[in-house]
Amino acid sequence: MTTFELSIIIPALVAGLLVLSTHVPLGQEVLRRGIIFIDLAIAQVAGLGVIAADGMGWEPSGWMVQVAAVAAALTAAVTLHWTGKRWPDIQEAIIGVAFIMAAAGGVLLLAGNPHGGEHLKELLVGQILWVTLDQLIPVAVLYALILAAWFRFRDRMMGFGFYALFAVAVTASVQLVGVYLVFSTLIIPALATRKLTRRGARLVWGYVVGGAGYLAGLVASTRLDLPPGAVIVWTLAIVAVAFAWLLEPRLVAGAKDTSQQKRGTVS
Repeated sequence: MTTFELSIIIPALVAGLLVLSTHVPLGQEVLRRGIIFIDLAIAQVAGLGVIAADGMGWEPSGWMVQVAAVAAALTAAVTLHWTGKRWPDIQEAIIGVAFIMAAAGGVLLLAGNPHGGEHLKELLVGQILWVTLDQLIPVAVLYALILAAWFRFRDRMMGFGFYALFAVAVTASVQLVGVYLVFSTLIIPALATRKLTRRGARLVWGYVVGGAGYLAGLVASTRLDLPPGAVIVWTLAIVAVAFAWLLEPRLVAGAKDTSQQKRGTVS
């Protein structure tokens, strides 16, 4: 691997690892709660806030854009928290409607923009290969605060607190890696590790699966000259399937050993 490739891959990998730091534990909670598509909806709404701010001529990297994105995501979080309490039986359907409305809203806002197609592509697939280490410093600080809040108050975040924390994390991530990778990073490692019984093991192996997927995707995309976001989605899925396939026999063997031990105790 050349020095040039490393200079591109290293900041992108750091960005991916930062996103994983918050999205692995939050994604496991999303899977546990059964609100799988909430991340996709909130990420799309946050992106809609970015598009709206861009349409008003605000500086793309300015603080006003961040405020617009966070405000949009928190509005979605408040709404979905309320609908979840009011109509829990159709919450997944409401989340899906919120996603498609935000996606359609983005298309409408970009309809008169000659570069609208490119902006939409950046929002969905992201531009992870072009991030710089300087960009990642404020994100790292924000994620550190999110992780501190999550691990300190996790068991008490049963209502809006979880939605709010989730919205802030997703807002930062979607601007780094795009909507597709936000969803994939939240859900794919959680799916791969869902059968592990210990919370700590699920967390550690979730990070391993995610880190391996990002690294493999970044290397493959630079070598094959393919869009990194789309490639990483595929490599995350491949690594997750391989991990689950290797894990299954161990879980079956462990269950048999436990069963035999119980029988021996009863005898």
